[in-house]
Amino acid sequence: MKLFFSVLFITAASTLAVGQKTYIHCGNLIDGISNTPKSKMTIVVENDKIIAIQDGFPEGTENDRVINMKDKTVLPGLIDCHVHLEAEITKSAMIDALQNTDADIAYIAAVNAKKMLLAGFTTVRDLGGSGVNISLRKAIDKGLTDGPTLYTAGRAISASGGHMDYTDGFRSDIFIRRPDPAMGVADGKDELIKAVRLQFKQGSDVIKIASTGGVLDLSKDGTGAQYSVEEIKAVVETAKDYGLKVACHAHGAEGIKRAIVAGVTSIEHGTFMDQECLALAKSHGTWYVPTLTAGHAVSDSARVPGLYPPVIAQKALEIGPQMERTFSKAYKSGIKIAFGTDAGVFSYDKGYLEFSYMVLAGMPPMEALKTATSSAATLLGISEKTGTITPGKLADIVAVDGDPLQDIKAIGNVKFVMKHGKIYKNN
Repeated sequence: MKLFFSVLFITAASTLAVGQKTYIHCGNLIDGISNTPKSKMTIVVENDKIIAIQDGFPEGTENDRVINMKDKTVLPGLIDCHVHLEAEITKSAMIDALQNTDADIAYIAAVNAKKMLLAGFTTVRDLGGSGVNISLRKAIDKGLTDGPTLYTAGRAISASGGHMDYTDGFRSDIFIRRPDPAMGVADGKDELIKAVRLQFKQGSDVIKIASTGGVLDLSKDGTGAQYSVEEIKAVVETAKDYGLKVACHAHGAEGIKRAIVAGVTSIEHGTFMDQECLALAKSHGTWYVPTLTAGHAVSDSARVPGLYPPVIAQKALEIGPQMERTFSKAYKSGIKIAFGTDAGVFSYDKGYLEFSYMVLAGMPPMEALKTATSSAATLLGISEKTGTITPGKLADIVAVDGDPLQDIKAIGNVKFVMKHGKIYKNN
């Protein structure tokens, strides 16, 4: 038995080829820092880190690996700051929510995570589900399933009748468990403090709250403010005590203003932001995560007979065009913008569409790409690890056919994905 383990160790060590480097030859390199791409560059990777960026196409020693991306555009692994990996919105979504167990959700979420990774997203932030997302993060970290580096809010938090109140629109007597802080429904400062502490206890990386209603719930209106400034401050201060940031789902202007004044880190969606909201966001340094793809997706889906209940369809029809108008104003105002799609509202391999909508609304392609690389990493507080092609950072690297600076749609043609030095896709 002792001999067996010795042989096994030696075999594994030789397979790993300690000290072996990977040389990625890049036709064009967008590093997430510079405003101009660099041509004919080589990224040198050892283990899970980038160790050098070199001019030209050196090949290292005969023991090193060379990957030819001379006809590709190479970028940092993309970061999506707003996804929901546990389920995709379909005609059966409501009945699925009543029937699926945590085990069912776990299998679904694992498949969705892999789709996002293969689409070039090496890091994502999941902003709320059943709590299975925390287990998914652990499974990915342990190598039990493939997926992006995952940061998660566990269960998001809203008021009674708010976006996370799963009893909205249903008979009050059909649910065995009534909404409570542990389930993401909290009213008043004391319940909100408890809700934050419970999410920290469960292992959440970020706190997600909703200061307004939403689109894809059965409440009649998603724009009204649903928490006071004092209530949101209780969330922010408690989260800060635990070292956590607060992301805030908000559509209506008043709910956005209250959240910004109370100190949230980011506004998610921000559909009806007005000039006062934008001025507040700029002065407070609040991030804006626009989720334009979700807006377009729900507006399109609302036109499909029977896909949404009437109350949802009515709200959804207004969202897409308004989100794009708001984004255009927000970009011109100079507030901080990070990339987020709300994947789950649409298919998990379509996140690249967000770049097209941002460019269509007036943002130059290079700036759009930075929202999903260096800017997104800054928002998540992980810029020392990833977000740029820089020596010392994790080897999160993707390559696409074509030049996204000339045609932003090229960002959807992902041919190569490396996460932490491991290749998951190489076409």
